[in-house]
Amino acid sequence: MFDYDKWTEIFNSILRHKLRTALTALGVFWGIFMLVLLLGAGQGLENGVNYEFRDDAINSVFIRRGYTSMPYNGLPKGRRIQFNNEDFDFLQEQFEDIEYLTARFYLSGDQTVRYKDRSLSYSTRGVHPDHQHLENSQIIDGRYINQLDLEQLRKVCVIGQIIKEEIFGDEPAVGEALQIGKAVYTIVGVYTDTGSDNEMRIIYTPITTVQAMNNTSQKLHDLMFTTGDLSVAEVNKMQSEIRFNMAKRHEFDVRDRRAVWMFNLSEEYAEISNLLWAIKAFVWFVGIGSIIAGIIGVSNIMLIVVKDRTKEIGVRKALGATPRSIITMVLQESIFITALAGYGGLVLGVVLLSLIGSIEVEFFRNPQIDIKIGIIATLVLILAGTLAGLMPARQAASINPVEAMKA
Repeated sequence: MFDYDKWTEIFNSILRHKLRTALTALGVFWGIFMLVLLLGAGQGLENGVNYEFRDDAINSVFIRRGYTSMPYNGLPKGRRIQFNNEDFDFLQEQFEDIEYLTARFYLSGDQTVRYKDRSLSYSTRGVHPDHQHLENSQIIDGRYINQLDLEQLRKVCVIGQIIKEEIFGDEPAVGEALQIGKAVYTIVGVYTDTGSDNEMRIIYTPITTVQAMNNTSQKLHDLMFTTGDLSVAEVNKMQSEIRFNMAKRHEFDVRDRRAVWMFNLSEEYAEISNLLWAIKAFVWFVGIGSIIAGIIGVSNIMLIVVKDRTKEIGVRKALGATPRSIITMVLQESIFITALAGYGGLVLGVVLLSLIGSIEVEFFRNPQIDIKIGIIATLVLILAGTLAGLMPARQAASINPVEAMKA
């Protein structure tokens, strides 16, 4: 039940000490405000990292050929390493932990692509079916390249959404014949990609088809695979085994990092994730520390309030006020100051995050705070306000009426 007289006394007490109350509330306000702002900024960093890694499977490993930088067994440095189909077969057969595996064969330069009276240039790559999983390509019409396309050397292709729009507009593309260079391919699918627009300006064809048409039935340019649920340590061990075997197969020093370049995306992602975790831990430490400082300030001010109102409280007790009513009065004032200041900080923090939400830079996007955090903050505020006023309230309830009236 709402007690009008009790709330009138609380407001009168606050108004009598405006500056003291305002400074006390500022501590709680600032603690919640900084916690919300820092948590939102931390979430913005996490969103930015996830956005930067959106284009490729996070658990992927890229293997690219290079030039030897060390002589080996009488062979000079500066030799070009050339991957071939046997390297692909070796990875497929010897490493059961590989989840998805693909190779790439790049057609040199942008290929002139013709359809009726339209002529444009696009990058064209030969790939395996698993390439879809490595690049996170989403088919929006038709299908992706399959195993039968490879086995039968089919002249089929999958085009990006932007290519479809630039060449076909609103017309359907699947099933149409597209001239790429001097060969004619049938479009079997249209894909979209979460990466940049350039990722949707690429044409994918069966790798065996482009190898045969370019008289390079064995050559590969890149190898890529995903590692399933393997840990970073297990992936690093796998990389060492692959490098050792590649060194034997292509005759280069296993210490020569320039001969074969290997990039573990999961390791880089794990390093950044660990950094984000450390930032979040620091944010919580600073935010909670600020809130605790504010709560201590509330407790101290309530002790001063009780001391200032010692005589008044003594009179109340002499007139029959129970210790419970005294404790309730002090707690209500403490909770009111804490909750009001805390909610003010919470609301201002959320408003500020929404204002800077339009900022989209590298590794920072859409800063926000989880609604669950807001609910938890509310509960913490109520609890904190109670704890802040508990000791002053107990002290007020223990005042001796006779001694209080002599003060």
